[in-house]
Amino acid sequence: MNTTKISAIAFLTVLTIPCLAAAQPPRRVHTANQTGKLNLVRANQNTSARNSISTRIGTYYRSFTVNGIPKHQVGRFPNRGNPHYIRTVKATYQVTLSPKRNKKPTPVGMAAFGISVNGILFDPGAAEFYLGQPSTRWQYEALGGAVPLGLDQNYAHVQPNGQYHYHGLPTGLLQSLNVKKDKHSPLVGWAADGHPIYALYGYSNYKDSKSKINQLKSSYRLRRGNRPKSNRNPGGKYDGTFVNDYEYVEGYGDLDECNGRFTVTPEFPNGTYAYFLTANWPVIPRYFRGSPDSSFQKRRSEQGPGGQGKRRPPRGKRGRGK
Repeated sequence: MNTTKISAIAFLTVLTIPCLAAAQPPRRVHTANQTGKLNLVRANQNTSARNSISTRIGTYYRSFTVNGIPKHQVGRFPNRGNPHYIRTVKATYQVTLSPKRNKKPTPVGMAAFGISVNGILFDPGAAEFYLGQPSTRWQYEALGGAVPLGLDQNYAHVQPNGQYHYHGLPTGLLQSLNVKKDKHSPLVGWAADGHPIYALYGYSNYKDSKSKINQLKSSYRLRRGNRPKSNRNPGGKYDGTFVNDYEYVEGYGDLDECNGRFTVTPEFPNGTYAYFLTANWPVIPRYFRGSPDSSFQKRRSEQGPGGQGKRRPPRGKRGRGK
């Protein structure tokens, strides 16, 4: 293992998007400072609408027109942690065909990180903050269990506008793509900056497609000790409750601070910069190596806590039982 070097980038920057108060419901106020059990909702529901994704490759961009409905089964929504119905949400996203790597990474913040091959967004950040105030900079980790978000077994739930999206490893998607530990991951999606996304498994030697397959590990770990305690700091042990509980340590794992690396892949035999979804945090990357397209910024109707809002009848299609 390489000698470790803790990067100042470790304290993740939380980006918020200004919006009118009337555009979203008030934020929930949380004071929890310990992780909890992540009770996943069983994904045994079929969606009434069918998955739709249309891909177009132009001169400069690859675009995706989607309806927000996955191909796999989902959990029941609404549920106790998430009061929203799954709806058909038509949208178009685009990524550059010529992605570049910047010297400094860009925080994903509250934007979507990318789009999966079945048209569902990878959206790791939860709009839940200590005391309900983004200004505290203590953002709750969606997979930490301290705040119930009603995630299903695909580690996904629903935005206030009805959009289904992934916060963690998309189990149903990976099963449908036949992701296995003895072969390199297939392409699972595209990041907003145009680089490809893979999941879990890659070549042990990033230059050699004939090298053995390894499960790649991120270079993040929990901070040691306790958080500061004050009227705007939660105190308690760094345990994964908050995004800020993790730090990047160069050489600790296989990937850089963006959860990626330059590597050969089945789709790019000459090599490319590629992101990997990992079993350990951050699972979905929290930084872009390149410049994300603005189409992945959340619209006002998409903002707001995943568990916030009132129950109301669906305007589109909702999940149903088998």
